[in-house]
Amino acid sequence: MTAIDNLISQIQDEALRNKIQEEVSKMAKQKKFGLVFEDHIPEGTPLYDMPIEKGCNVMRRDSKDDKTIYVVLKIEGDTAVCIKPERKDEAVTFELKDIVRVAKFGESIYPYLKPLDSVCNAPDSDLWHTLIEADNYHALQLLEYLYAGKVDCIYIDPPYNTGAKDWKYNNDYVDGNDAYRHSKWLSFMQRRLQLAKKLLNPADSVLIVTIDEKEYLHLGCLLEELFPEARMQMISSVINPAGAGKKEFARTDEYIFFLRFGSATLMPESREENDVPVVWDTLRRSSLANARGKHGKGACGPNQFYPFYVNTDNGRIVKIGEPISEGVDRNSVPQVDGCIAVFPVRPNGIEMNWGIKPDEAKSRFEAGYLRAGAYKPKEPQKYVISYLTGGIIKDIEAGTVIVDGYNDDGSVNAYYPSGKDKYPSTNWNRPTHDAQRYGTNILTSIIGNRFPYPKSIYAVKDSLGFFLKEKPYALILDFFAGSGTTMHAVNLLNAEDGGHRRCIMVTNNEVSADEAKMLKDKGYQPGDVEWEKLGIAHYVTWPRTVCSIEGHDVNGKSLKGDYLGSEPPMHMADGFKANAAFFKLGFLDPTAVSLGMRFSEMLPTLWLKTGAKGKCPELTGEQVPDMLILPENQFAVLINENTFADFAEKLAEHPEIQTVFLATDYEVNYQSMVKNLNVENAYQLYRDYLDHFRVNRGRN
Repeated sequence: MTAIDNLISQIQDEALRNKIQEEVSKMAKQKKFGLVFEDHIPEGTPLYDMPIEKGCNVMRRDSKDDKTIYVVLKIEGDTAVCIKPERKDEAVTFELKDIVRVAKFGESIYPYLKPLDSVCNAPDSDLWHTLIEADNYHALQLLEYLYAGKVDCIYIDPPYNTGAKDWKYNNDYVDGNDAYRHSKWLSFMQRRLQLAKKLLNPADSVLIVTIDEKEYLHLGCLLEELFPEARMQMISSVINPAGAGKKEFARTDEYIFFLRFGSATLMPESREENDVPVVWDTLRRSSLANARGKHGKGACGPNQFYPFYVNTDNGRIVKIGEPISEGVDRNSVPQVDGCIAVFPVRPNGIEMNWGIKPDEAKSRFEAGYLRAGAYKPKEPQKYVISYLTGGIIKDIEAGTVIVDGYNDDGSVNAYYPSGKDKYPSTNWNRPTHDAQRYGTNILTSIIGNRFPYPKSIYAVKDSLGFFLKEKPYALILDFFAGSGTTMHAVNLLNAEDGGHRRCIMVTNNEVSADEAKMLKDKGYQPGDVEWEKLGIAHYVTWPRTVCSIEGHDVNGKSLKGDYLGSEPPMHMADGFKANAAFFKLGFLDPTAVSLGMRFSEMLPTLWLKTGAKGKCPELTGEQVPDMLILPENQFAVLINENTFADFAEKLAEHPEIQTVFLATDYEVNYQSMVKNLNVENAYQLYRDYLDHFRVNRGRN
């Protein structure tokens, strides 16, 4: 509606303008079914480290009001002459320092990974996690090239859209005064989830999304719309036992959507190792709808009021009588010597019905599936009559339940040999999920008070563990990484069971609204070193990653305390046997890539595409070699195709290398080289990379 409103406001004829506005308003009020929201103005990403050139898109670095995208006509010294695409006759001149290059949504981008830092606490391990500083939309475009259909689990904690400037749309904070904030949020989420869908393994994977009451209804509809093939459940999770809110119901929980794809299986929370006896249910119906004589919907039939004759000496059922008609006094039935006639009667005297018909009762009694229980002399029903339900009988017949003889009363002695698996419920109220104690307090002990409302590490670990316990080599992605809890939780999960799970996190480097104001007051702008070092990626996510792996806080002091639930206890000060690399997403000129002039920048992308095994290789010096044989990273690159024979000979010495990248402009040459190499995966440089981003620009 925003675009329509803007167009209507430009109509000069007032009567016509008002009439059109009236009709549009009527249309907007019409009830629609399903999720309806605007596809808002495409987003733009500032590229602070890219040069401003003729023909590129730019925007002002620091303006609360002017978010206009300009096109650069020419560069004149320290200034750029620009135009608005829709107003080509009006040029405006900016100083270069006041504008920044922008990648528009839908524009072809050619991303690369610029190494920033790394932490290595397991030099003998080839497992490397990854943190990418980027707008997550463009990072997802890169990850689609790298891991389409290969991700086992995506866990995200997106902005909750509280109205408190907790997220940005088109580089501007969205607050509670924005009439379109819900629509913008849905548009923002839709674009990212559409890309995320391409990453998930359709045969076996899970998508986990946390949210609170502000958007859970919208999000649920969006997820159903985008993932109709998924099995979806929503969990209520208590994260703040003390509750929040004034003069209203105290909010203690948030919500988690779990979407399972293909054969993805929820793992049991626990399993009883000792034999567990079967449960005997009370045969007397409990609902008044099943009282004797009731004939409404769902009521028992007229023949389910009959006597059980129980021996008063040993409490055994001797006989099952015939049903008695409605209106006949139960005390008038024939008596059996030494027995009491037991009818289904409530303690208050109301006559009920039995849960099964007399023929079925006799059949179950003969099989040992029915018995008399406790004697209650003061109640109208002197004995509790119990039976085994149909589900347990089926388990007995299937052999799942073991019958270990018969009791003195003829009933079966049956049990589940290893107990039943216990699955988590849809309502989580677990002390370890307290976001204050096990989120904020843990994070503060590591990096200080730098980030509000982090997740409990145990809440994230549990969410992942329910699906990844039996996937020790799972690939996990979090593209709303925030403080970095997901990687922390993956490391904890690996440490507990010896897993080799790999985590990729993506976060932007935004500063908070308050920090932005403080920095602007000091004369700094986005892209300045002073600004960037306070961004979330550099100030929160990466420091937490390093410190949690190495076991110390940001001041170098050993962490105190143990991780909960680990035997033997795991000390936080011991850190984790893990490694992680930190990158910033940048963008390349496709012509320079096609000419092989950006191989050094491309190398981390090739490393990530082959599974990020071993430390990311780096080229030293300006000269690009003819080839790279990288056994530690389990891939190889042929850069000069004229040296193929030498390349093939050296590659044969390393059978562990099963992925190669071959740089050639000619498809025939590429196919010929592949036929002469005994490898599982081969890619043509740079065509494979360039074609992917040229074809897939901005598509859903």
